Amino acid sequence: MDQAKDAPTAASSAAPAGRRLHPLPIRIMHWVNAAAMLVMITSGWGIYNDDVIIRGFIFGSFWRLGDWAAWSLNWHFAGMWFLVVNGLAYLIYGFATGRLREKLLPIRMSELVHTVIDTLHFKIAHDDITIYNAVQKLLYIIVILAGIAQVVTGLAIWKPVQFSGLVSLLGGFQSARVLHFIGMAVIVGFLVVHVALALLVPRTLWAMLSGGPRLAGRKEPHPSSGHAT
Repeated sequence: MDQAKDAPTAASSAAPAGRRLHPLPIRIMHWVNAAAMLVMITSGWGIYNDDVIIRGFIFGSFWRLGDWAAWSLNWHFAGMWFLVVNGLAYLIYGFATGRLREKLLPIRMSELVHTVIDTLHFKIAHDDITIYNAVQKLLYIIVILAGIAQVVTGLAIWKPVQFSGLVSLLGGFQSARVLHFIGMAVIVGFLVVHVALALLVPRTLWAMLSGGPRLAGRKEPHPSSGHAT
């Protein structure tokens, strides 16, 4: 009788417990976001070529989505809706579940300095892919804010008459274009670093495909340790 009573306990302890590092909704939103951002960036380069901001600097046809500005605009608008809806869903999910606070906060200045120094000495630990170091946290916050800024400046460029107050607040139509271009550069810079780190630590890429390790019962490492993602 005691054996029968203990059986469920043994079975439950043997079963994997806890949520995955990357739950299914996060994985879906991540890859939708990746595709939408690729469409937005490359089509944006096609639009940029029609009225350049930096004189003498244009994007070659290999990097552009759309043979000319009108086609690039169509692609840009299509990607825009996916990016905005998906990004909004990501933020709502992150705030509702506490994931954003858990993953990105707190950021301690001492940890940030320590991680930068380690990185400059090529000492980038990646033994635990479930923890973000201070630099990673800061970069994720910056790219989220850059994405929000892109929506704001994009609205000003898209509908300058309807959003004339917003255009004025941004310093005029051309200033809104420049800010939009700078935001794009920030996001591209983040993506370059993000992809490079994923290639250096392939486990992080596989975790975004499979869900990664389960987190329940995991002992949190010391905050000063650095980890790549």
